[in-house]
Amino acid sequence: MSFRAMNEKYLEPGSQILMVLGIVALCQPWNMLLHTYGVTIILIGLIGFNVTSKIPREEQAGTGHGAGQQAHNAGAQH
Repeated sequence: MSFRAMNEKYLEPGSQILMVLGIVALCQPWNMLLHTYGVTIILIGLIGFNVTSKIPREEQAGTGHGAGQQAHNAGAQH
């Protein structure tokens, strides 16, 4: 498994889940430790998402720009 595939499958969704868990930790009234570190958890998830969302996705096989470009150019000819 390549790094880009691992990023798309695990790291990017993991950082999104971490942000949501940070919001839950911030809003829950039972555990003061979770409430104390809620904003820190959100920020770690946000920084992780900003980093992982900048990594380009793997291109799917057979979906290159050639076919779309040929169809676009065929319509442009007179």
